[in-house]
Amino acid sequence: MDVELFEKDKPVTVSNFIAYVQSGRYQSNFIHRCDPTFVIQGGGFNVGPNGIDYVPTFAPIKNEYGSGNIYSNRYATIAMAKQSGNTNSATSQWLFNLYDNLFLDTHDDNNYFTVFVRVVRGTNVLNAFQSFTYWQGTTDGSESNLIRNWSDRFGSAFGVWPFLTSRFTYNDLVYVDISLLNVQIQNVNNARQISWNSINGKTNRIEFTTTMPPVWSLLVATNGNGNTITIRDTNTVADRRFYRVTVDY
Repeated sequence: MDVELFEKDKPVTVSNFIAYVQSGRYQSNFIHRCDPTFVIQGGGFNVGPNGIDYVPTFAPIKNEYGSGNIYSNRYATIAMAKQSGNTNSATSQWLFNLYDNLFLDTHDDNNYFTVFVRVVRGTNVLNAFQSFTYWQGTTDGSESNLIRNWSDRFGSAFGVWPFLTSRFTYNDLVYVDISLLNVQIQNVNNARQISWNSINGKTNRIEFTTTMPPVWSLLVATNGNGNTITIRDTNTVADRRFYRVTVDY
C-alpha cells in the first residue's frame, strides 16, 4: 500500500513515526492484531534472534488529534494506538481503520485517536483483512509452540493474531515492510529535478498531473536499486506540474 503522511497537520506524530522507521525499530515488524470488523494493528512487536520481542520505544508523544486539520478515523486511515484513559501515551503502535470507526474520535481520554496517515493506493490489500482468519486462542493442540510460548508471555496482545496459514510458524506471520520514498522536487537549470529513495527490485514510476483533482500521467518508469534516483522533467510547462512516486509491488 502507498500512504500519505499528514506532516503539516500532525508534525509530532509523523516525526515520531519516521524516527521509528529510520532507526530500524520496525525491522521484522508484524501485524499482531486483526479484527476484521474493526482494525489491524502493528508497530508493537518484532521477530529477532531470540524470537518475538517488544519494539524498543521512544518516549510517549503529545496527542495531536486537534492539531491542524482534524481527520476522522475513517476507512483506509492510520491512527496511533494509545493506552485507554491516557491521551498522551502513543509510542510505536499504530492501527489501520478497516471501516469508518468514528467512535474513536469521541472527545474523551479513552479516544482522541490521532489519524496521521491515509492510504492513497492499494486498498485491495487492506480489504483482504476484512475477511482474514486469525488465531482465537484455541488450545486443541493444533497451534504451534510459537503460539503457546509467545501468547503466554504477551497475553491478550495476541488475542486476534493473524496468520497466513494454519501452520502457525514465523513464516506465516503478516510482516510489515515500511519504506520512505522521501520525494524531493527542485528547480535546476530551467527544469524540474525529482529525487526519491527508490525501492530495490521494483518498478518505480514518476507520475504528474496539471489538474486538481488529479489525473495522473506517466513521466518515467524505472527499476529501483535501493538508492536515491534523480530524473529531470524538461517540459516547458513543468512548473505547473504536481508529481508523485508510485511503486509496483
